[in-house]
Amino acid sequence: MSTVEVVILAPVMILFILVLVAFGQLVDGRGAVDGAARDAARSGSLQWREGAAMSEARKAAEADLSDVCSGPVSIRKTSAGFADAHLFSVEVSCQVRGLAMLGLDIPTTLTGTSTSPLDPYKRKA
Repeated sequence: MSTVEVVILAPVMILFILVLVAFGQLVDGRGAVDGAARDAARSGSLQWREGAAMSEARKAAEADLSDVCSGPVSIRKTSAGFADAHLFSVEVSCQVRGLAMLGLDIPTTLTGTSTSPLDPYKRKA
């Protein structure tokens, strides 16, 4: 009788463990995207020009998310202006693996935003 119980319960337990791992990847992805947004905003806030700020922000976010995202990393500046602004804000988003490891093709795009004050010592010529 116990052999039958093990044969029935083993696949259910394995599936449960795989679901826990998949949701763990989603939680890990959320933390990574938020951290990448923070790093992108900080590295962009240290630059003199808006073009250089976006380039450095992109480099920082892509470096942080290279092993987390399953597609391209999207970075968008959300703060208004750059020359007369006091803050540099970015929005970072990417698609994470998540439930795809279970065969569920549910696209999961995570987005993180962050704001960093523009460095006054780097900003003054």
